[in-house]
Amino acid sequence: MGRRLGLGPNAQGLRKAGHEVYTPTMTGLGERSHLMSPSINLDTHITDIVNVIKQEELSEIVLVGHSYGGMVVTGVADALSDKIRSLVYLDAFVPENGQSLLSLLPPGLPAPVAASEYTLAPLPAAFFGASPEVAAFVDARTTPQPTACFTQALKLTGGIDRIKKKTYIYANVPAPTTFTPFYEKLKNRPDWTVHTLPCTHVVQIDLPNELTALLLQAIA
Repeated sequence: MGRRLGLGPNAQGLRKAGHEVYTPTMTGLGERSHLMSPSINLDTHITDIVNVIKQEELSEIVLVGHSYGGMVVTGVADALSDKIRSLVYLDAFVPENGQSLLSLLPPGLPAPVAASEYTLAPLPAAFFGASPEVAAFVDARTTPQPTACFTQALKLTGGIDRIKKKTYIYANVPAPTTFTPFYEKLKNRPDWTVHTLPCTHVVQIDLPNELTALLLQAIA
């Protein structure tokens, strides 16, 4: 959360397979961290992605959300369901109407730590089981997250229900994880395709080739 990892090698692999790939950065994060302000919330980030889709005139999209990004892609898919071909939740939160990210956190997690009056400090990658080398790489690219992104409840209108192809990719190291409840909820649902990868939450770095292969399946 608050990390600017994009899809890295995955984007390269998808482009080599002939696909167009966008990895937009949301307002206040990563290289756009200079735009941080108290007004940024979940709606801001949903609008960021909605506007990319509109301005680039995209359609038949495979929309991928990692971690907190699951909150964002759910809102985007609800608003632009006619543009979305397939939804992929990459070890991500899967909210329902009226839920916030904080309401989806399992009990026992460390309390969020304030980085400023209106931001939260990102959890270190070691919390998710990343190796020291991977953790150093990831943590160097983290930025604080607007608190309102975690506290704002998502409002859905039912548009997302029109998207029939949905995939959940679950990283099960070290199990159980923050995202185990979503895996357990979705693994037997006939309207979802669920995959498990034996890696930490930083899937893009741990198993980039395997992730690319699953994303290509979501496109097919």
